[in-house]
Amino acid sequence: MRVSQTNLVGDLLIDLGRPGDGALHERVKRALRSAIRSGRVEVGTSLPPSRQLAADLGCSRWAVTEAYGQLVAEGYLEARSGSATRVRWSGDRDGDSGRPAAHRVPVARFDLAPGLPDLRAFPRRRWAEAVRAQVTDAAYTEFGYPPPGGHPRLRELLAAYLGRSRGVATTAQDVTVCMSVTDGVRRVCHALRTRGITAVGCEEPGWTRLRQVIVAAGMEPVPVRTDGGGLRVDDLLGHTGLRAVLTAPAHQFPLGTVLVPERRAALLDWARRMDGVVLEDDYDAEFRYDRRPVAALQGMDPSRVVLLKSLSKTLSPALGIGWLVAPSRWTDALHRTDQTATSPPVLDQLAFAALLESGAYDRHLRACRKRYRDRRDALVRALTEQLPGAPVSGIAAGLHLILRLPTDVDTAAVVRAAAARSLSVADLAAYHATDDHADHGLVLGYGNLADSMVEQAVRQLRTAIEESR
Repeated sequence: MRVSQTNLVGDLLIDLGRPGDGALHERVKRALRSAIRSGRVEVGTSLPPSRQLAADLGCSRWAVTEAYGQLVAEGYLEARSGSATRVRWSGDRDGDSGRPAAHRVPVARFDLAPGLPDLRAFPRRRWAEAVRAQVTDAAYTEFGYPPPGGHPRLRELLAAYLGRSRGVATTAQDVTVCMSVTDGVRRVCHALRTRGITAVGCEEPGWTRLRQVIVAAGMEPVPVRTDGGGLRVDDLLGHTGLRAVLTAPAHQFPLGTVLVPERRAALLDWARRMDGVVLEDDYDAEFRYDRRPVAALQGMDPSRVVLLKSLSKTLSPALGIGWLVAPSRWTDALHRTDQTATSPPVLDQLAFAALLESGAYDRHLRACRKRYRDRRDALVRALTEQLPGAPVSGIAAGLHLILRLPTDVDTAAVVRAAAARSLSVADLAAYHATDDHADHGLVLGYGNLADSMVEQAVRQLRTAIEESR
């Protein structure tokens, strides 16, 4: 029998109905039976001791013990000497309960979907030690509500870290700690609207979730084409009135390109002439294998660029920690215009600050770069051997690559056939906002793929492709 923290003895809310609805022990029995059959009280839950429940209900202990005894006889409860009375009934729930059945999304055995780092490599011990140290040593004042913009210590450390590692020009005052890049984009969109900006240029193809966030913020995402040199800056001139653009210059998703130097300069020139702003998603900037790192665009003009980043690809999306670096004139507006913004827990912010300060975060990234490069090499080698007619691209950096497929292969059918083999892959076409494209292939992520399963995953993929011709 499954027992979790929510199954332990505690308060139990039940409705006994009106006094005229029968004897008290019968009303207790009916209320308990209804709570069990509806699923509100789950199998394995331990019920309160009869004395406690009687006190809570304001009735005699006999009424509760009698109700418990009858429900044991009916098979709803089980009682063991020296143990709590637990729910054991697992029959069909009432059809009119209105409570949806629990559903667990199956986890693919072979994870080639983009968007995740190596979750096996999460530094559990270091993170646990960092959190434990904060719980033990932090001043009691740290246990209050988080300060606007994030904890000052983390903001100071982030400003120094970004300046050292990414060439970002900022101060702690202009660093805002948020939950994720999507959360940061949402906050910036709210600030943009107060300045009369109602549309944001988005890379085409690009990360679908960010377009959805822009729409949810009441703004219009405007597709701007990308090619081998990154965002096609000249295309911005064709969108009259556009004053904001979202781009990932360090490593474009999903094509894996880098914004070339002449376009970086042209993009900033466009922002100055339009009195606009560039939202820089610093996607995958840490993971470079075959080329030198490129500095953040923000360092070239801090007055026109908002930098966005999170720990979702370096540590884990489960932490819910990200940050944005805004021009000084924007920071106060970002805090004022979004009063409902949620910040990461203070203790988690302090734990990450400890990893930054000790150098543990840098060491983690160095280890990840080696691991991901070796895994990328193994994946590219297996794809070349088993799928020689399907070239790969976008492999110089990041945690994913593009596998181009022959035109006689239905990529959507490949995704379905792969899923049937417990293999998770993504259709490149799914990241386009328009139908005006000729992209035909798959996006394969290798961040969360076990090293021992690379060969097996590619064999399963080859079979799925052959079935989908």
